[in-house]
Order: sequence, then C-alpha cells, then structure tokens
Amino acid sequence: MTSTYNMHARRRAFSWGRAGMALAIVGLVASCGLPRVGPSKKEIFAGSVQQEGDAFIVVVNDRVTRATAVTPSFGFSDAFLNAGSLGSDTIRPGDTLGLTIWENVTDGLLASQGQNATVLEEVQVDGAGFIFVPYAGRVRAAGNTPEAIRRIITARLDEQTPDPQVQVRRLAGDGATVSVAGAVLGQGVFPIERPTRRLSSMLAAAGGISVQPSIAQVTIIRGGHSGKIWFQDLYDNPRFDIALRGGDRILVEEDRRSFTALGATGTQNRVAFDSQTISAIEAIATVGGLSSSLADPTGVFVFRNEPEAIARVVMGRNDLIGAQRVAYVLDLTRPNGMFQARDFAIRDDDTVYVTEAPFVTWNKTISALTGTLASANSVATIGE
Repeated sequence: MTSTYNMHARRRAFSWGRAGMALAIVGLVASCGLPRVGPSKKEIFAGSVQQEGDAFIVVVNDRVTRATAVTPSFGFSDAFLNAGSLGSDTIRPGDTLGLTIWENVTDGLLASQGQNATVLEEVQVDGAGFIFVPYAGRVRAAGNTPEAIRRIITARLDEQTPDPQVQVRRLAGDGATVSVAGAVLGQGVFPIERPTRRLSSMLAAAGGISVQPSIAQVTIIRGGHSGKIWFQDLYDNPRFDIALRGGDRILVEEDRRSFTALGATGTQNRVAFDSQTISAIEAIATVGGLSSSLADPTGVFVFRNEPEAIARVVMGRNDLIGAQRVAYVLDLTRPNGMFQARDFAIRDDDTVYVTEAPFVTWNKTISALTGTLASANSVATIGE
C-alpha cells in the first residue's frame, strides 16, 4: 500500500515537473523571438514620430501620390536648343587651307610676271582662328566655311585689283568633329558632315545605343556647359534633336537609379529601374509579387528620405527642416488600394518592404511550441 502510494506521488511530481518544463519552454520561445523576414507592421508603427520615434508614417492616398510624384527632368538650355546647323566644311583652328587667286590684269598684286594666278598653299589657321592673306590682311577663318572665307578675301582684294577671283579649299585637318562615348556600339571621333549635323543622326553614325532605349540617357558637353535628355525624348520631342558643334562630347549612359525590395516578396534584391517611371505595384511585380504564404497585403511600406520641400507638403507642416524619414504605407486590400499602389511612384534609393501576416507569426509560434513540447515529452518518457 505504501509502495503504491509512493509510486503515484512520484508520478504526480514528475507530471508537475513536466508541466513546469513546458511552461519554461513557452517562456523561452516567447522571449527569444522567432525567425522572420523583418519588423512587423506594429513594430514599424511603434517607431513613428507620433510614438516618439524618428520616422513619419504616412498612409498613401491621392493627395500623397500627387505630392510625391517626382521624376528626373532633363533637357537642354536655350544655348543648345537655338544653335543653328553647322556646315560639314566649317574651318577650325589648326586646319590647313589652300588658296588660289586670279587677277583680271597682267601685272597684278600677287601674280608673278606673265601670270594672272597666284597659289598660296598650306596656309595654316592659327590658334586664334585667323589666316594671313597678302593685301587682304588677317582674315577670320575658324567658324567660317571655305565659301564664306572666299567672299571675305574677294571683298578685301576687290578694292585693290579689278574683279579678283578666289578659291579656298581645306587641305588638311579634321574640320568640325565630335566624340561619342559610353553605351554606343561604335565609340569614336566623328566628323560633322551633312548627314550627321544633328544629335540623332550622329548617334546613328556611331552604331546606335547598346542599352534599352527606355533607360538610356544622353549627355552633351559643350565647353563648360552640359545638357542631358532621355534618349526617347529625341523622338518624342524633336526640339531636343539639337544641332552639333565642333568639339562636342556625347556620352550615352544607362539609368543608374534603383530600389531595394525586402520582406515577404518573391525575391529580395536591389533592382535597377527598367523605365523612366516605376510604380509601387510594378516594383512589387518586378521581384515576383507578394509571397502568397507570408505577405500581409495591408502592410506594404516604402521607406524614403524625403526632401524638405516634399515632406512639408506631405505632412502639411512648415516647421520641418532638412530631409525627413518617411515610411509610406499601402493597404492593397482597400477598395482603391491597388489603384493607389499603381499610381504611387517609386524613386531612386527607395526601400520597398512587405510585412508578414500576423497569422504567419502565430503559426510559427505554434509550430515552435509543438516541436519543443514533443522534445520535452521525449525527455520525460526517457526519465520514466
């Protein structure tokens, strides 16, 4: 009798010990935290300025979408846009010219005895852009065509010899050229000829661009000034197909903007822009969409350092100084949530983060407890 009583007492004590172990395991799981992709929606909200954090939490609506719809705007200054077409035979400093001058008299100013023609070979254009012609003086050559130089020399000699006839030709020198570099199929230095006087035709002469047209940017450097446009603007806006000038440098580059996708998405990665503009819904689709087994469609966040001017409009406050940390939240389950995600523009260096659904956390907790309690039972069984 006493032996049976002691046996039951030991079993009750062991059962209480097993229960205590289970409670200890529950506490351990609760305190240690479970594996997850990042902070929950509740934790993000807890870090808001409204909760004495350092980031503004902003629910996206039509007003916010309009205020934040900022995309890079490129273009050329009036100096680029108003420049006239340059002839293919425009003379530059360093070019070498050949001049032939006929005089309508037997004893002319320049011609030798018994001849009426004078040939001046290898007349070099100096660094200031001038040439020297006897009896005509210093003549501005750079920036002029051979025809324009001919008219200038003819007018000056006409005052000293009757009806002079002048011929001007380029003997050496590249004339007006531009350099084309970057994402083109044929980099190099190209002369400005009749078919290549404008930007689009010069790019075609260089073999065309080697990146997707939708993300190609074209920069023109002219002296100390530069201008940049999207490649597509050459065809969407003919004004941007500017006339080229000798010495222009043309650089074609791929758009370098990107955003980062994290959380309960198909993939987590840094993603380059594939068009001039990209919306939140397109950004999510780019990384495989929301994970059907993890994502909380009410907790799609876009983290951004918002410039002061935009932050003031978004928050409706005039006391904000400097860039502000803003977490924009999209709820795709709302009646117009998908439309708002479609209209909300992603910008360079944004972080798109999708939270896990609360059920996922609960399920992980139950799974962890179930597995841990099973292990505890095994230990208890061995102990018996």
